[in-house]
Amino acid sequence: MEQRHLGRTGLRVSRIGLGTLTWGRDTDEHDAADMLKAFWEAGGTLVDTADVYGDGEAEYLLGQLMDGLVPRRDLVVSTKAGSVPDPDRRFDGSRGHLLAALDASLTRLGTDYVDLWHIHAYDPDTPLEETLHALDLAVSSGRARYAGVSNFCGWQLAKAATWQLAAPGSRTRLASTQMEYSLLQRGVEREVLPAALDLGVGLLPSSPLGRGVLTGKYRHTTPADSRGASEHLAPFVEPYLDDTATRIVDAVTTAADGLAVSPLQVALAWVRDRPGVAAPIVGARNAQQLTAALSVEALSLPDEICRALDDVSAPVHRYPDHDWSTL
Repeated sequence: MEQRHLGRTGLRVSRIGLGTLTWGRDTDEHDAADMLKAFWEAGGTLVDTADVYGDGEAEYLLGQLMDGLVPRRDLVVSTKAGSVPDPDRRFDGSRGHLLAALDASLTRLGTDYVDLWHIHAYDPDTPLEETLHALDLAVSSGRARYAGVSNFCGWQLAKAATWQLAAPGSRTRLASTQMEYSLLQRGVEREVLPAALDLGVGLLPSSPLGRGVLTGKYRHTTPADSRGASEHLAPFVEPYLDDTATRIVDAVTTAADGLAVSPLQVALAWVRDRPGVAAPIVGARNAQQLTAALSVEALSLPDEICRALDDVSAPVHRYPDHDWSTL
């Protein structure tokens, strides 16, 4: 698998990443092992997790598999901290919480360091410089090799990345930002992606298949074994089952038929090759689904197909994103 630099850093990652959102909850240890082995054998390196996935079970399971199935040195392990199970405070970006969470993650993962550590979301109740100081301490202590953020809007990302760049040598530059991005969700193109491109921050798209909808599986019904039929994940899928999404999925399916490939491959290739994207994070349910996603490595979409998909999925961005004189 092709390797790409993550942002303006020396870290290289596989251009498809493996997500572990469901590990330890919907994905058991056998399916996780099959997926990790298939991913590694395909040349994949970037494995993404978080301290809250499966209440810590995803990290623990990944740690167990790295202990015997796949060499730790062959993986770029990414995890996150900052989300908390508190209805009154969803995110805790305080230095104390973040560093304690990182130590707990390292214990569950069974490793001395993570290759990439993300702040899971912006915390409006903690000064940003305090949150970012936790990244500096993690990197300077060797507990994290690189650092990034997740779910920061455009001005938050620009402020954070600029703050880090203002004191080179004492602050660690942001390597990445993880955000939802697909043909069904192009909101990052408004401000996040321009900021990331300007400041040298690599984009790691989550849900690159539109929460599974872009595979075409929901065109006529909701499969019984799908996330859309799952009690706790159905609300996650439902927003992408409207008429607008249907029109986009139909276009993806038409393109796939014309290229003799699957809708999954078309949708994933589109987001993988967007400007600023380092590696879409794919969350598969089993090794068969993952293998289907990894097969996109051999596919590059023709320009005319990309333009057609761009047109059918184009979000409406007017003032102030476009030159005011043209409005």
